[in-house]
Amino acid sequence: MSEHAFRDNVVVITGGSHGIGEEMALAMARQGARLSLGARRADELERVAAACRAAGSPDVITVVTDVAEQADCARLIETTAAHFRRIDTLVNNAGLGMWAKVEAVKDFAIFGRLMQVNYLGTVFCTAAALPHLKKTRGRIVGIASIAGRTGVPTRSGYVASKHAMIGFLDSLRIELRGSGVTVTVINPGFVGTGLQARNLGPDGMPLGTNPVNVDEVMTAVECARLSVQAAGARKRELTMTFRGKIGQWLKLLLPDVVDGIAAKAIARGK
Repeated sequence: MSEHAFRDNVVVITGGSHGIGEEMALAMARQGARLSLGARRADELERVAAACRAAGSPDVITVVTDVAEQADCARLIETTAAHFRRIDTLVNNAGLGMWAKVEAVKDFAIFGRLMQVNYLGTVFCTAAALPHLKKTRGRIVGIASIAGRTGVPTRSGYVASKHAMIGFLDSLRIELRGSGVTVTVINPGFVGTGLQARNLGPDGMPLGTNPVNVDEVMTAVECARLSVQAAGARKRELTMTFRGKIGQWLKLLLPDVVDGIAAKAIARGK
């Protein structure tokens, strides 16, 4: 794949103020992409936008966006199209997690919130962007998760939302055959984004502590590098870790073994 696949490409990135989204924005900026960053905090968006301009992006805009709100998603897309006169790539990256056993959950509204952000946020943004992407024969990218392909204890709501996200994108890919628009699903494993403390606990509130051992997991920079590479090459899907790749095959043959691996990984926090 060319190292300049995103030069002059107009790219929308949701969840662009932190973690994987921030690092993808910076990686694309270094290639010369024109960026539209959406997230809920204006100050953090402006911080990332300034860094992207310094990294080489010729034009960066920010749009305060809560992807759980359809109107916000529509505004993000239409603001981008009005400013740049086109959209070439949509990166559905905004996401929310949870850590709690089902029997410990006190507020089941968190399941609805996870579906709104992780699944419907992807649906809303993608549906709004489709007319623009068809004109440019563009790209749709979904930052999903290995958890979207299997079960993971203590993360049931998150896993269900990522299953839904992947199912939507896989179905959409078929609908878009012959249109020139490609769909890439990215499945990271654990990534040290620093955002895990924001994941919801059994009471529906942010955990406040990070359950992941960040010293033993992939960095956000590396995850972004691989994601940008796969998106640039218009790959169908990228599963990042060796364990994740093997797990997909083992699940077909030895599902109980995969369940055990998932339980041990959560116990170790990686």
